[in-house]
Amino acid sequence: MIFEYETLKLIWLFIIGSLMVGFALTGGYDLGVAALLIFIGKKDEERQIILKSIGPTWEGNQVWLITAAAAIFAAWPLAYAVSFSSFYLALLLILLALILRPPGLDYRDKLSSLIWRKTWDVSLFLAGSIPTFLLGVVFGNLFSGLAFYFDDDLLVHNSQSLFALLKPHAVFCGIASFSILLLHGTLFLQLKTHEPINLRARKFSLYAGMFFILSFAIAWCLIVFTVDGYQITYIPNVNEAFTPLVKEVIKKRGLWLNNYQQHPIGYMFPTLSMFMAFISMFFAYCFRAGFALISNGLAIISVFITIGFTLYPFIVPSMIKPHHSLTIWDATSSYLTLSWMFWAVLIFLPLVLSYTTWVFHVMRGKVEPNIHHSTY
Repeated sequence: MIFEYETLKLIWLFIIGSLMVGFALTGGYDLGVAALLIFIGKKDEERQIILKSIGPTWEGNQVWLITAAAAIFAAWPLAYAVSFSSFYLALLLILLALILRPPGLDYRDKLSSLIWRKTWDVSLFLAGSIPTFLLGVVFGNLFSGLAFYFDDDLLVHNSQSLFALLKPHAVFCGIASFSILLLHGTLFLQLKTHEPINLRARKFSLYAGMFFILSFAIAWCLIVFTVDGYQITYIPNVNEAFTPLVKEVIKKRGLWLNNYQQHPIGYMFPTLSMFMAFISMFFAYCFRAGFALISNGLAIISVFITIGFTLYPFIVPSMIKPHHSLTIWDATSSYLTLSWMFWAVLIFLPLVLSYTTWVFHVMRGKVEPNIHHSTY
Protein backbone atom coordinates (compact mmCIF):
# COMPACT_ATOMS: atom_id res chain seq x y z
CA MET A 1 0.00 0.00 0.00
CA ILE A 2 1.35 3.42 -0.94
CA PHE A 3 -0.26 5.26 1.99
CA GLU A 4 0.71 5.33 5.64
CA TYR A 5 -1.91 4.53 8.28
CA GLU A 6 -2.16 8.19 9.26
CA THR A 7 -2.82 9.22 5.66
CA LEU A 8 -5.48 6.53 5.27
CA LYS A 9 -7.28 7.83 8.35
CA LEU A 10 -7.40 11.30 6.79
CA ILE A 11 -8.52 9.90 3.43
CA TRP A 12 -11.45 8.13 5.06
CA LEU A 13 -12.45 11.32 6.84
CA PHE A 14 -12.65 12.92 3.40
CA ILE A 15 -14.53 9.96 1.86
CA ILE A 16 -17.19 9.80 4.60
CA GLY A 17 -17.59 13.57 4.49
CA SER A 18 -18.00 13.42 0.71
CA LEU A 19 -20.70 10.74 1.00
CA MET A 20 -22.63 12.93 3.45
CA VAL A 21 -22.29 15.89 1.12
CA GLY A 22 -23.48 13.72 -1.77
CA PHE A 23 -26.66 12.88 0.11
CA ALA A 24 -27.25 16.50 1.12
CA LEU A 25 -26.83 17.73 -2.46
CA THR A 26 -29.10 15.12 -4.05
CA GLY A 27 -31.32 13.59 -1.38
CA GLY A 28 -31.49 17.03 0.21
CA TYR A 29 -33.67 18.53 -2.50
CA ASP A 30 -35.88 15.40 -2.41
CA LEU A 31 -36.53 16.00 1.28
CA GLY A 32 -37.00 19.72 0.70
CA VAL A 33 -39.51 19.14 -2.09
CA ALA A 34 -41.49 16.68 0.06
CA ALA A 35 -41.59 19.19 2.94
CA LEU A 36 -42.88 21.87 0.53
CA LEU A 37 -45.56 19.73 -1.11
CA ILE A 38 -48.60 20.93 0.84
CA PHE A 39 -47.51 24.58 0.70
CA ILE A 40 -46.46 25.05 -2.92
CA GLY A 41 -48.91 22.60 -4.50
CA LYS A 42 -52.32 24.25 -4.20
CA LYS A 43 -54.16 21.82 -6.48
CA ASP A 44 -53.96 18.07 -6.82
CA GLU A 45 -52.56 18.39 -10.36
CA GLU A 46 -49.80 20.69 -9.07
CA ARG A 47 -48.86 18.25 -6.34
CA GLN A 48 -48.64 15.51 -8.94
CA ILE A 49 -46.18 17.63 -10.93
CA ILE A 50 -44.14 18.40 -7.79
CA LEU A 51 -43.83 14.71 -6.94
CA LYS A 52 -43.08 13.88 -10.56
CA SER A 53 -40.06 16.21 -10.42
CA ILE A 54 -38.32 13.95 -7.89
CA GLY A 55 -39.93 10.66 -8.92
CA PRO A 56 -37.23 9.35 -11.29
CA THR A 57 -34.21 10.00 -9.05
CA TRP A 58 -35.16 9.95 -5.35
CA GLU A 59 -34.38 6.24 -4.87
CA GLY A 60 -30.87 6.63 -6.26
CA ASN A 61 -30.29 9.78 -4.22
CA GLN A 62 -30.99 8.12 -0.87
CA VAL A 63 -28.30 5.52 -1.61
CA TRP A 64 -25.75 8.19 -0.61
CA LEU A 65 -27.15 8.12 2.94
CA ILE A 66 -27.09 4.32 3.09
CA THR A 67 -23.53 4.24 1.75
CA ALA A 68 -22.40 6.87 4.26
CA ALA A 69 -23.83 4.81 7.15
CA ALA A 70 -22.14 1.67 5.79
CA ALA A 71 -18.83 3.52 5.42
CA ILE A 72 -19.02 4.73 9.04
CA PHE A 73 -19.73 1.15 10.16
CA ALA A 74 -16.71 -0.17 8.25
CA ALA A 75 -14.19 2.66 8.73
CA TRP A 76 -15.22 4.03 12.16
CA PRO A 77 -16.84 1.06 13.97
CA LEU A 78 -16.56 2.60 17.44
CA ALA A 79 -18.10 5.85 16.23
CA TYR A 80 -20.90 3.85 14.59
CA ALA A 81 -21.59 1.97 17.84
CA VAL A 82 -21.62 5.13 19.97
CA SER A 83 -23.61 7.36 17.64
CA PHE A 84 -26.25 4.81 16.65
CA SER A 85 -26.87 3.89 20.29
CA SER A 86 -26.79 7.45 21.64
CA PHE A 87 -29.01 8.80 18.85
CA TYR A 88 -31.20 5.70 18.77
CA LEU A 89 -34.60 7.39 19.18
CA ALA A 90 -33.71 10.31 16.90
CA LEU A 91 -32.44 7.97 14.18
CA LEU A 92 -35.50 5.74 14.64
CA LEU A 93 -37.79 8.73 14.02
CA ILE A 94 -35.75 9.63 10.94
CA LEU A 95 -36.04 6.07 9.66
CA LEU A 96 -39.80 5.92 10.29
CA ALA A 97 -40.22 9.23 8.46
CA LEU A 98 -38.18 8.02 5.50
CA ILE A 99 -40.26 4.83 5.37
CA LEU A 100 -43.32 7.01 4.66
CA ARG A 101 -41.79 8.33 1.44
CA PRO A 102 -41.85 5.24 -0.85
CA PRO A 103 -45.53 4.36 -0.25
CA GLY A 104 -46.39 8.05 -0.40
CA LEU A 105 -44.89 8.37 -3.85
CA ASP A 106 -46.17 5.03 -5.11
CA TYR A 107 -49.68 4.89 -3.65
CA ARG A 108 -50.81 8.51 -3.45
CA ASP A 109 -52.46 8.43 -6.87
CA LYS A 110 -53.85 4.90 -6.67
CA LEU A 111 -57.19 6.23 -5.41
CA SER A 112 -59.04 9.41 -6.33
CA SER A 113 -60.32 9.89 -2.78
CA LEU A 114 -59.51 13.37 -1.49
CA ILE A 115 -58.93 12.08 2.06
CA TRP A 116 -56.60 9.37 0.74
CA ARG A 117 -54.46 11.81 -1.20
CA LYS A 118 -54.34 14.45 1.54
CA THR A 119 -53.28 11.79 4.05
CA TRP A 120 -50.34 10.83 1.85
CA ASP A 121 -49.53 14.51 1.25
CA VAL A 122 -49.21 15.07 5.00
CA SER A 123 -47.16 11.87 5.27
CA LEU A 124 -44.78 13.13 2.59
CA PHE A 125 -44.53 16.47 4.40
CA LEU A 126 -43.49 14.63 7.58
CA ALA A 127 -41.12 12.42 5.56
CA GLY A 128 -39.34 15.56 4.38
CA SER A 129 -39.50 17.71 7.51
CA ILE A 130 -38.58 15.29 10.30
CA PRO A 131 -35.28 14.01 8.82
CA THR A 132 -34.07 17.45 7.74
CA PHE A 133 -34.58 18.86 11.24
CA LEU A 134 -33.37 15.88 13.29
CA LEU A 135 -30.23 15.35 11.20
CA GLY A 136 -29.24 18.91 12.06
CA VAL A 137 -29.97 18.24 15.74
CA VAL A 138 -27.77 15.14 15.60
CA PHE A 139 -24.84 17.07 14.14
CA GLY A 140 -25.38 19.88 16.65
CA ASN A 141 -25.06 17.48 19.57
CA LEU A 142 -21.62 16.38 18.43
CA PHE A 143 -20.26 19.73 19.58
CA SER A 144 -21.53 19.43 23.16
CA GLY A 145 -20.57 15.75 23.35
CA LEU A 146 -22.61 12.65 24.06
CA ALA A 147 -23.23 10.96 27.41
CA PHE A 148 -21.14 7.84 26.86
CA TYR A 149 -18.03 6.10 28.13
CA PHE A 150 -16.18 2.82 27.53
CA ASP A 151 -15.42 0.08 30.01
CA ASP A 152 -12.14 -1.83 30.04
CA ASP A 153 -13.43 -4.15 27.29
CA LEU A 154 -14.34 -1.16 25.08
CA LEU A 155 -18.05 -1.84 25.51
CA VAL A 156 -19.95 1.42 25.20
CA HIS A 157 -22.27 2.66 27.95
CA ASN A 158 -24.52 5.63 27.33
CA SER A 159 -27.58 7.39 28.65
CA GLN A 160 -28.99 9.82 26.12
CA SER A 161 -32.71 10.62 25.95
CA LEU A 162 -34.38 12.15 22.91
CA PHE A 163 -35.32 15.37 24.71
CA ALA A 164 -31.78 15.73 26.07
CA LEU A 165 -30.68 16.23 22.46
CA LEU A 166 -32.78 19.40 22.15
CA LYS A 167 -30.14 21.78 23.46
CA PRO A 168 -30.39 25.41 22.25
CA HIS A 169 -27.46 25.21 19.87
CA ALA A 170 -28.61 21.81 18.55
CA VAL A 171 -32.13 23.13 17.92
CA PHE A 172 -30.73 26.02 15.90
CA CYS A 173 -28.57 23.51 14.00
CA GLY A 174 -31.77 21.62 13.24
CA ILE A 175 -33.48 24.79 12.04
CA ALA A 176 -30.46 25.64 9.88
CA SER A 177 -30.46 22.13 8.40
CA PHE A 178 -34.20 22.28 7.73
CA SER A 179 -33.94 25.75 6.19
CA ILE A 180 -31.05 25.09 3.81
CA LEU A 181 -32.57 21.83 2.52
CA LEU A 182 -35.92 23.60 2.17
CA LEU A 183 -34.07 26.24 0.14
CA HIS A 184 -32.50 23.46 -1.92
CA GLY A 185 -35.95 22.04 -2.61
CA THR A 186 -37.42 25.40 -3.66
CA LEU A 187 -34.56 25.99 -6.08
CA PHE A 188 -34.98 22.53 -7.56
CA LEU A 189 -38.70 23.15 -8.08
CA GLN A 190 -37.99 26.52 -9.65
CA LEU A 191 -35.64 24.78 -12.06
CA LYS A 192 -37.92 21.82 -12.88
CA THR A 193 -41.44 23.30 -13.02
CA HIS A 194 -43.47 25.92 -14.89
CA GLU A 195 -45.69 28.67 -13.54
CA PRO A 196 -47.35 28.99 -11.09
CA ILE A 197 -45.39 26.36 -9.15
CA ASN A 198 -41.96 27.84 -9.86
CA LEU A 199 -43.16 31.32 -8.87
CA ARG A 200 -44.33 30.03 -5.50
CA ALA A 201 -41.05 28.16 -5.11
CA ARG A 202 -39.16 31.38 -5.86
CA LYS A 203 -41.08 33.17 -3.09
CA PHE A 204 -40.44 30.38 -0.58
CA SER A 205 -36.73 30.35 -1.45
CA LEU A 206 -36.32 33.88 -0.11
CA TYR A 207 -37.91 32.96 3.23
CA ALA A 208 -35.94 29.71 3.53
CA GLY A 209 -32.66 31.48 2.70
CA MET A 210 -33.19 34.16 5.30
CA PHE A 211 -34.09 31.57 7.95
CA PHE A 212 -30.95 29.61 7.15
CA ILE A 213 -28.59 32.59 7.36
CA LEU A 214 -30.08 33.70 10.68
CA SER A 215 -30.26 30.25 12.30
CA PHE A 216 -26.80 29.22 11.06
CA ALA A 217 -25.22 32.40 12.45
CA ILE A 218 -26.92 31.88 15.83
CA ALA A 219 -25.96 28.18 15.95
CA TRP A 220 -22.32 28.89 15.13
CA CYS A 221 -22.06 31.64 17.75
CA LEU A 222 -23.71 29.46 20.40
CA ILE A 223 -21.32 26.60 19.66
CA VAL A 224 -18.06 28.54 19.73
CA PHE A 225 -18.95 30.90 22.61
CA THR A 226 -21.30 28.97 24.94
CA VAL A 227 -20.48 25.27 24.43
CA ASP A 228 -17.45 23.60 25.99
CA GLY A 229 -14.96 22.55 23.35
CA TYR A 230 -12.45 19.70 23.39
CA GLN A 231 -8.70 19.59 22.83
CA ILE A 232 -6.20 16.73 22.82
CA THR A 233 -3.25 17.27 25.16
CA TYR A 234 -1.61 13.88 24.64
CA ILE A 235 -2.03 11.18 22.03
CA PRO A 236 0.17 8.24 20.95
CA ASN A 237 1.67 7.97 17.48
CA VAL A 238 -1.28 8.52 15.13
CA ASN A 239 0.41 6.33 12.54
CA GLU A 240 -0.30 3.32 14.76
CA ALA A 241 -3.41 1.61 16.11
CA PHE A 242 -4.47 2.34 19.70
CA THR A 243 -7.64 2.52 21.79
CA PRO A 244 -9.47 5.77 22.62
CA LEU A 245 -8.69 5.35 26.33
CA VAL A 246 -4.97 6.10 26.15
CA LYS A 247 -5.11 9.74 25.10
CA GLU A 248 -5.65 12.82 27.27
CA VAL A 249 -8.31 15.44 26.48
CA ILE A 250 -9.34 18.69 28.15
CA LYS A 251 -12.78 20.25 27.98
CA LYS A 252 -13.12 24.00 28.18
CA ARG A 253 -15.22 26.90 26.89
CA GLY A 254 -13.89 28.41 23.68
CA LEU A 255 -11.80 25.43 22.55
CA TRP A 256 -13.92 24.96 19.43
CA LEU A 257 -12.17 28.09 18.17
CA ASN A 258 -8.78 26.41 18.52
CA ASN A 259 -8.54 25.32 14.88
CA TYR A 260 -9.64 28.76 13.72
CA GLN A 261 -6.96 30.44 15.81
CA GLN A 262 -4.28 28.15 14.41
CA HIS A 263 -5.58 28.43 10.83
CA PRO A 264 -7.53 31.70 10.40
CA ILE A 265 -8.46 30.68 6.85
CA GLY A 266 -11.05 28.45 8.53
CA TYR A 267 -13.25 31.50 9.16
CA MET A 268 -13.84 31.51 5.42
CA PHE A 269 -16.09 28.43 5.56
CA PRO A 270 -18.91 29.62 7.89
CA THR A 271 -18.80 32.97 6.11
CA LEU A 272 -19.00 31.27 2.73
CA SER A 273 -21.94 29.16 3.91
CA MET A 274 -24.05 32.23 4.55
CA PHE A 275 -22.72 34.21 1.59
CA MET A 276 -23.45 31.45 -0.95
CA ALA A 277 -26.95 31.01 0.49
CA PHE A 278 -27.49 34.75 -0.06
CA ILE A 279 -26.16 34.44 -3.61
CA SER A 280 -28.55 31.57 -4.29
CA MET A 281 -31.43 33.77 -3.09
CA PHE A 282 -30.25 36.51 -5.45
CA PHE A 283 -30.14 34.14 -8.43
CA ALA A 284 -33.56 32.75 -7.50
CA TYR A 285 -34.96 36.28 -7.42
CA CYS A 286 -33.45 36.90 -10.88
CA PHE A 287 -35.04 33.68 -12.23
CA ARG A 288 -31.67 31.96 -12.67
CA ALA A 289 -32.62 28.73 -10.90
CA GLY A 290 -29.67 26.72 -12.24
CA PHE A 291 -27.09 29.14 -10.87
CA ALA A 292 -29.10 29.38 -7.64
CA LEU A 293 -29.04 25.61 -7.17
CA ILE A 294 -25.27 25.48 -7.77
CA SER A 295 -24.71 28.36 -5.32
CA ASN A 296 -26.77 26.66 -2.64
CA GLY A 297 -24.86 23.45 -3.27
CA LEU A 298 -21.66 25.35 -2.50
CA ALA A 299 -23.33 26.67 0.67
CA ILE A 300 -24.13 23.09 1.74
CA ILE A 301 -20.56 21.98 1.07
CA SER A 302 -19.28 24.92 3.12
CA VAL A 303 -21.55 23.93 6.01
CA PHE A 304 -20.08 20.43 6.10
CA ILE A 305 -16.53 21.80 5.88
CA THR A 306 -17.37 24.14 8.78
CA ILE A 307 -18.57 21.19 10.88
CA GLY A 308 -15.49 19.12 10.07
CA PHE A 309 -13.06 21.98 10.55
CA THR A 310 -14.53 22.94 13.94
CA LEU A 311 -14.65 19.38 15.29
CA TYR A 312 -11.33 18.14 13.85
CA PRO A 313 -9.89 15.73 14.87
CA PHE A 314 -12.88 14.71 17.00
CA ILE A 315 -15.71 12.59 15.62
CA VAL A 316 -17.85 11.92 18.71
CA PRO A 317 -16.76 13.71 21.93
CA SER A 318 -17.76 12.35 25.33
CA MET A 319 -19.23 14.76 27.86
CA ILE A 320 -18.86 12.22 30.71
CA LYS A 321 -15.21 11.22 30.20
CA PRO A 322 -13.56 13.56 27.69
CA HIS A 323 -10.55 11.25 27.23
CA HIS A 324 -12.96 8.58 25.95
CA SER A 325 -13.92 10.87 23.07
CA LEU A 326 -13.54 9.37 19.62
CA THR A 327 -11.26 10.95 17.04
CA ILE A 328 -10.25 10.05 13.50
CA TRP A 329 -7.03 8.66 14.97
CA ASP A 330 -8.45 6.10 17.42
CA ALA A 331 -11.95 5.24 16.13
CA THR A 332 -10.81 3.72 12.85
CA SER A 333 -10.63 0.16 11.61
CA SER A 334 -7.37 -1.65 10.95
CA TYR A 335 -4.86 -0.59 8.34
CA LEU A 336 -5.76 -3.59 6.16
CA THR A 337 -9.50 -2.82 6.31
CA LEU A 338 -9.02 0.82 5.36
CA SER A 339 -6.68 -0.19 2.54
CA TRP A 340 -9.05 -2.70 0.94
CA MET A 341 -11.99 -0.34 1.24
CA PHE A 342 -9.97 2.49 -0.30
CA TRP A 343 -9.31 0.48 -3.45
CA ALA A 344 -12.96 -0.54 -3.63
CA VAL A 345 -13.98 3.11 -3.47
CA LEU A 346 -11.37 4.04 -6.06
CA ILE A 347 -12.82 1.52 -8.50
CA PHE A 348 -16.57 1.76 -7.92
CA LEU A 349 -17.16 5.41 -6.98
CA PRO A 350 -16.27 6.75 -10.47
CA LEU A 351 -18.72 4.21 -11.96
CA VAL A 352 -21.48 5.36 -9.61
CA LEU A 353 -20.77 9.02 -10.33
CA SER A 354 -20.78 8.37 -14.09
CA TYR A 355 -24.10 6.56 -13.94
CA THR A 356 -25.61 9.25 -11.68
CA THR A 357 -24.46 11.99 -14.04
CA TRP A 358 -25.99 10.13 -17.00
CA VAL A 359 -29.33 9.73 -15.17
CA PHE A 360 -29.53 13.43 -14.34
CA HIS A 361 -28.61 14.27 -17.92
CA VAL A 362 -31.41 12.08 -19.27
CA MET A 363 -33.92 13.50 -16.76
CA ARG A 364 -32.98 17.14 -17.38
CA GLY A 365 -35.58 19.71 -18.34
CA LYS A 366 -38.86 20.84 -16.85
CA VAL A 367 -41.62 18.49 -15.78
CA GLU A 368 -44.66 18.64 -18.03
CA PRO A 369 -48.24 18.03 -16.85
CA ASN A 370 -49.43 14.51 -17.58
CA ILE A 371 -53.12 13.70 -17.58
CA HIS A 372 -52.38 9.99 -17.35
CA HIS A 373 -50.16 10.37 -14.33
CA SER A 374 -48.27 7.18 -13.50
CA THR A 375 -46.48 5.95 -10.47
CA TYR A 376 -42.74 6.31 -10.05
